[in-house]
Amino acid sequence: MAKDVLCEVNNCKYWEKGNKCSAEAIYVVSHTGKKAADQEETDCKTFEPV
Repeated sequence: MAKDVLCEVNNCKYWEKGNKCSAEAIYVVSHTGKKAADQEETDCKTFEPV
């Protein structure tokens, strides 16, 4: 498991200084079912605006 999760979306409530993510868990989904061909086909569902 990744020790550091980076995030550049600084209007997310889990964003912290240094582009760190402070969420206890990260939920990523694919737009195309269970498999994604590239990053454009995915979204972070953990995002919550501040």
